[in-house]
Amino acid sequence: MLEAFDILVIGAGPGGHAAACAAARRGARTAIIEKQGWGGTCTHRGCIPTKALLACSGQFAGLRKLRRLGIHAGEATFDYAAMKRHQNQIVKISALGVRKSLEDAGVIMLSGEGRIVAPQEVEWTAPDGGRSILSARNLVIAWGSEPALPPGVLTSARILTSDDLLALQSLPESILIVGGNIIGVEFTTLLAELGVRVTIVELMDRLLPGEEKEASALLSGELKKLGVTVHTGMRMEAIGEAGSRVQLLAVPDAPSAETQQVENPPGAHLPDKGDEDAHGIRLAGVLELSADCALICTGRRPRLRMEELTALGIRHERRGIAVDARQMTSVPGIFAVGDVTGGMMLAHRAMQQGETLAARLCRGREIHCIEETIPSVVYTHPQIARVGLTEEEALRKGIAIEVHRADFAANITARTAILGPGFVKLLFHQDRLAGATIAGEQASELISSLSLAMATGIDRQQLEEWTIPHPTLSEVLGLQKKVLS
Repeated sequence: MLEAFDILVIGAGPGGHAAACAAARRGARTAIIEKQGWGGTCTHRGCIPTKALLACSGQFAGLRKLRRLGIHAGEATFDYAAMKRHQNQIVKISALGVRKSLEDAGVIMLSGEGRIVAPQEVEWTAPDGGRSILSARNLVIAWGSEPALPPGVLTSARILTSDDLLALQSLPESILIVGGNIIGVEFTTLLAELGVRVTIVELMDRLLPGEEKEASALLSGELKKLGVTVHTGMRMEAIGEAGSRVQLLAVPDAPSAETQQVENPPGAHLPDKGDEDAHGIRLAGVLELSADCALICTGRRPRLRMEELTALGIRHERRGIAVDARQMTSVPGIFAVGDVTGGMMLAHRAMQQGETLAARLCRGREIHCIEETIPSVVYTHPQIARVGLTEEEALRKGIAIEVHRADFAANITARTAILGPGFVKLLFHQDRLAGATIAGEQASELISSLSLAMATGIDRQQLEEWTIPHPTLSEVLGLQKKVLS
């Protein structure tokens, strides 16, 4: 048996990385095991490669604004191979950054697979096949998540997950995207901005059903301007390959008109039987769609090693490993952080959980991971960022709220830089911020101050006394000029 550790982390994604670094910086003898790539899904198959490509497509799409600013750049083209090189370079930089931060903190880094064989014991299998038993007083599970596929759906060269699409070296001419969640609309934005014909099919009555209705409507309108066809209230019944195409059959999710909404670009019609257009055919509410390939974006699920969890007696369900307020599982001394615990699968949530856990295990100054104040961002163009409640959620829970709203159109910086449409919506309950949504360019940057306001319990009077520099886009956050709605 190798020398014992204070803390042993399995998985070097955002949660495991944060826990290991924070523990080592506090003097704990810490090791981390990573099987696939330092930085986990976020670095290699999620946040980083996706945002690198969205940066490319956004810049390309933004060239259309230049003419209004008096800049003539000629006929714009793009090189997808060069975009892929940019993506790969950013992934490499991110992975190297993870490695360096672990090394600088003094974490012992072990490549390979770690399997918990008993409380305080892990079997480490190195890349060369060699096996060793490691011991640690505290074990941290950070296995991450994986794409979730609907029952019966199998991937192929044309039926893809988000991992598969990021690995493509060339763009398809057309694509069907199943799922209008965060992943689905981000890839819709990326592909449509680069000229791919995109059709998106969503089960619920609107894209991003968990966000504010106004934000969903704004994004849907902007996607239509890019030529995207949006079908909502439709459930995928079947999908498969037919020669060099993918064919998808979708049916209304419910007979009610309220839950069946099909949106089509201007000039489009609903074909009769045998009538076909670029988007497929429709008969009696049934959609038959065809494209070069399909992207299944029906969410992600925790990566659970069922046999391992069951053998250890760790309580879990399909939604994730059960943990208490200290991130401890049902087995003392074994903890879990990040996507494997279910809930909001966000890199920064996993990082905060890791930091919080390390502080507690090392008996440092206590910090907290407050779920209600964790912001989320949809990196579409325009972006959508939120913290706390939506208006619909507040009403459903019976929480009395007051709504304040400001539009980008009234902001001189937004108009000067042609930032496009957008708004800020603030919800107050008993004079404290209970939720905020920002839809528009730079929403991901603007939301942080509102997340801080919620976390610290700042009241409305304090926000009214907040002086914001002029002229800036952040003036849309100020309360002084807002009108109560």
